[in-house]
Amino acid sequence: MKFNVAALLAFASTALAHSTWQQLWVDGVDKASSCARLPTNNNPVTSSSSDIRCGNGRSNAAEVCEVKAGGTVTIEMHAQPGDRNCKNEAIGGNHDGPVIVYLSRVSDAKSSPGSNWFKIYQNGLVSKDYWGTDVINANCGKQDLKIPADIAPGDYLLRTEVIALHVAGSAGGAQHYVTCFQLKVTGNGTANPKGVSFPGAYGASDPGILFNVYGSYSTYPVPGPAVYTGGAGENDSPAPEPAPSQPSNPTPSQPAAGTIPKWQQCAGIGWTGSGTCVAGSTCTKQNDYYSQCT
Repeated sequence: MKFNVAALLAFASTALAHSTWQQLWVDGVDKASSCARLPTNNNPVTSSSSDIRCGNGRSNAAEVCEVKAGGTVTIEMHAQPGDRNCKNEAIGGNHDGPVIVYLSRVSDAKSSPGSNWFKIYQNGLVSKDYWGTDVINANCGKQDLKIPADIAPGDYLLRTEVIALHVAGSAGGAQHYVTCFQLKVTGNGTANPKGVSFPGAYGASDPGILFNVYGSYSTYPVPGPAVYTGGAGENDSPAPEPAPSQPSNPTPSQPAAGTIPKWQQCAGIGWTGSGTCVAGSTCTKQNDYYSQCT
């Protein structure tokens, strides 16, 4: 019988690599875990579990974090409770996969479970063997997000997710690491985007859920609906505080008449795209594999 050595190693490292989205920043201000519905442990959940909505056995937070529509929040993942040491990977053990974020408008962020979830961000396969999880590992567990500027003010839940694919080659193997943050969005917007339900948004045989990360592939279909067009879009800005080993080094400004939208990838090892960044943005290096228009 032939065994996949990489898969066996992934199984062996599973218990050591579980992680949790724990902290939130609002426009550069550290809110720590004050508005996080923290899971009771760092174990993953499955696609069909009721805990896929907001995490494993979580309890509601006492506070709500306020952010302006169009503002920036930074989500932060780590393996152990309260561990923000950048020397430790945010999620390790070959737990490659996408980073996905949703919003749900609710009547009360402190108590509502959330029912209509629209996607505002996704970062899947960036380049060969380099994933959304690698981006956050290179940035001390952090990922920047833009709150859509046109959404209606009110209470929201921010659902943050990593889908680890190391055992997703078998049905039920995809591992979801989920936390919800309680937000109050201010502004003058009117949009109420249509969303999906959890559980229900992902099927066991969806191409991005049932996926052999050890096989041959050049693309990855991120599960769930398309990113809301009023949001920041795919491959949004990685964290503002990269790990010391992966410094951000801006490249010279691109010509004004660019074709690559802001927040999209513009360079990096394995990137096959072309063009220059649109006016008002520059191609900024995050690491050898990933640069984006910022």
